[in-house]
Amino acid sequence: MTKMKQLSIIALALAALVSFGCAKDYLETYPTGSVKPETAFETTESANVTINGLNKIMNRQYGAYGQGYNGEGTIRLYIGDYLGDKLMPGNNTGFMNSANGDLYHSKTASLGGYAWYYYYTLIGNANAVLNNIDNAAGGESDKEYIKAQALCYRAYAYSNLVQIYGRRWSDGPDKLACVLRLTGDEPDNLDRSTVGDVYKQIYADLDQAISLFNSSGKANSRKNAYTMDLDVAYAIYARTALTREDWNTALKYAQLARKSYPLMSVAEEKAGFCNPTSEWIWYLYGTDDETLYYYSYFAYIAYNSNAGNVRNYPKLISKHLFDQIPKTDIRRAFWLDPADYPGTYNTNTNKASKQTTANKLYVYGFKYAQEDGRVGLYSTASVFAYMQFKIHDNTNPGVGNMVLFRSSEMLLIEAEAQYRMNNEAAAQALLVELNATSKRDPAYTCTATGNALMEQIKLYRGIELWGEGFSWFDLKRWGDSISRKAYKDGGNWMSSYAISYGPNEKNNWTWCIPQQETDYNKGISSTAN
Repeated sequence: MTKMKQLSIIALALAALVSFGCAKDYLETYPTGSVKPETAFETTESANVTINGLNKIMNRQYGAYGQGYNGEGTIRLYIGDYLGDKLMPGNNTGFMNSANGDLYHSKTASLGGYAWYYYYTLIGNANAVLNNIDNAAGGESDKEYIKAQALCYRAYAYSNLVQIYGRRWSDGPDKLACVLRLTGDEPDNLDRSTVGDVYKQIYADLDQAISLFNSSGKANSRKNAYTMDLDVAYAIYARTALTREDWNTALKYAQLARKSYPLMSVAEEKAGFCNPTSEWIWYLYGTDDETLYYYSYFAYIAYNSNAGNVRNYPKLISKHLFDQIPKTDIRRAFWLDPADYPGTYNTNTNKASKQTTANKLYVYGFKYAQEDGRVGLYSTASVFAYMQFKIHDNTNPGVGNMVLFRSSEMLLIEAEAQYRMNNEAAAQALLVELNATSKRDPAYTCTATGNALMEQIKLYRGIELWGEGFSWFDLKRWGDSISRKAYKDGGNWMSSYAISYGPNEKNNWTWCIPQQETDYNKGISSTAN
C-alpha cells in the first residue's frame, strides 16, 4: 500500500466523523471501520498522517453529487471557470443554467450544495486536528507544525466559502456570508457570520499558522509541495487579501510566497500543467494507483484524456480572449487557432463540421496535437476551433497533479496590488517580468497607465491562469460584467451561453445557503444575499 493511499484511508475515515452537518448526532455517527479521533491523534506521527490526508479530501470522488464531483477540481472548473466568460465546455449545454447564473438563488441546486458540503468537510477535519493534537504523544514542535497546517486548511476553505456564499468585499463587510464553525462544539443552531467577520477569522488563522510554522522550526521542511508549509500560508494570505482589497497585505504575502519559486521556463510552461514545476507552491497529488477515474478534474479538461466529457466536449477559450493574445506569445499556442480554416466548423458550436479526414480543421487538430511537445489527442476525440492544448494528463482517463498556487499568480497579485496603491511603474515592471523576462512573450513591453494598465493586468490574469479556476472569482471581486458574445457579434460562444449581465444581477452572483444546511440549522436568520 502506498503512503498516499494510507493517508487517504485515514483521512476519509475521519471525514465521515466530522462532516458538514450541524446536528450533534450526525457529527458523532461512527461508521463501521472508521478511525476514532483518539486513534487518529494518539501520537504526533499518526496525527501527521491525518493532516496530510486532508490533501486527499480535496481530491477524491464525491459520488453522491454525481460524476465530476472530485473536491477542489469541481470548484475550479464548475464554479471558477464555467460561471465565468473565458472557458467554454465545448458544445455541452448541460451546465447552461449554472453558467448563465440562473441557479444562484436555488437552495437545492447540486453545485451550491456541493461547495458547502465539501468545504465544511474540510473544515470539520481541520477542527478535529486542532481539537485533539494537544493530547497526542510527541514533541511540541511537531504539534505546532501540525496545528499550523490545520489552520491553513481551515483558512483556505473559508476563503472560498466567503466568496461563493457572501457578497464581494466592496459591497460591504456587514453582509452575511457563511457559518463560522471553529471547534465543532458550537450550537446546532448557529447563524451566519458577516463577510467582515469571516475575513477576520481567516486572517487570525493565518497569523497563528505563520507563527506556529516559525516556532516549530519546520517552516519549510516539507519534501513535496502537496503538503503544507510556510510558503503555502503566505500564498493563501495573498489571495485572501486580494479579495478583501487589502492591497498592502496582498503585496507583502505574494512577495513572500513566490520568493523561492522562480517562474517557469518556456519548456515547463509547455509541459502540460499536470506535474510540478519550479513555480508550483502547492498542489494536489495524483498517481496511477489512486486514480479518480472519470470523476477527476483532468477527465473533464485534459485534451488527451479518453474520457467522454473531453472527447465529446473539449474545453475552449473564448475568442474575445484569444484574439487579444499577441502572436509573439508562446501561450497563444495553447489553443487551436482556426483562422486558416474558414468554413470548416460550425460557428455556433465550434465543432469541426465533419469529424473525419475529409475536414481540414479535423486533420489539422490531430496534427497540431502532436507538435511542439504536445502529447496527442485520443483516437476518437472531437476537434473544435479554439480547443485547449494547455492541460493534459499523465495517464488516462484523468491522472495528474493539480496546481493550487503558483508563483505566476503571486506575481499577478503583486502587480494588481501595486497598481491599486498607485505604484504604476512597479506594476508595469512585474508584467514585463511575467511576459518578456520569462520569455513567454519576448516582444512584450508595458507603457500602459491608469485604467489601461489595470486592463493589462486583467488580460494577463486571463491568459496565464486560464483553466485554473479564476475567471468567475475575478469578475465577481472586480464587479465586472459577464460578457459572452456569439459568432455573429464577433465571439464564439454558443447562442445558449451568449449572454451578458452585471454584478448586481443574478442574486449578486452569490449562492444561496443550501437547504441541506437550513434543514439542520434553524439558527440561520436569513438566506438572502
